[in-house]
Amino acid sequence: MKVIMTSSIGGAIKKNGKRLPAPLFWYNGFLEKLQSEWVDHSKVMIIAASPDDHEKNDEVCKCLKQSFPMSGLSVSQMEICDHRNVHLVEKIGEMDVLLLAGGHVPTQNAFLAEIGLKEKLADFDGLLIAWSAGSMNCADIVYAGPELDGEAIDPDYKRWIPGLGLTDVNILPHFQRLKDEWLDGFRLIEDITFEDSMGHEIIAINDGTYISIEDGVQKLFGEAYRIKDGTIEMICQHGGSINLMTRS
Repeated sequence: MKVIMTSSIGGAIKKNGKRLPAPLFWYNGFLEKLQSEWVDHSKVMIIAASPDDHEKNDEVCKCLKQSFPMSGLSVSQMEICDHRNVHLVEKIGEMDVLLLAGGHVPTQNAFLAEIGLKEKLADFDGLLIAWSAGSMNCADIVYAGPELDGEAIDPDYKRWIPGLGLTDVNILPHFQRLKDEWLDGFRLIEDITFEDSMGHEIIAINDGTYISIEDGVQKLFGEAYRIKDGTIEMICQHGGSINLMTRS
């Protein structure tokens, strides 16, 4: 299995509140990387982040069915797994590409555990592409930072939860936007994420940045920052790349 984790894959634009297909992001060689790994007429399955939001899931699937061919990635079939059809997870071994969608991290995390995705991935030898929440849930222990109103002040909210075990990297996506956001009266990065980083390393990435995992080698492409023990530093610039830790 080859893994690509990113903040956003692109593939859609919003117009008058409606999601419309668009080419995938090409920044930092992302689309070129996908094209080099892609099997012609791939069979693709999307694992939803919001298993009960059927309308949104159908919209995402419909959009990506056009976005991928629009980007030179041919698709023979594409379907989305949510609470209407959890049996689809049994077909993962037949897929060429598995997509882990973005959304609310704990909600998707619970769904992934429910369908036993971690165990099912043992039979998957294709390309796994994850974005946003999907990328975060790839970690051994997931950093599920607060994102909805009330989560930052909820003493029972769990910020560290078991994940898929595909990487040791804790990703914080959409950093170009989140760095200026507030939640429950706190600055999301300086007051919340910095505090959560005590004893932990969190890699903050912008849309257009991604991490590839191949033969145990983890490589980051694009602008990214290391948040650790309450401090932050840039570790890679847009257009650049660095090797991260190597998994055994």
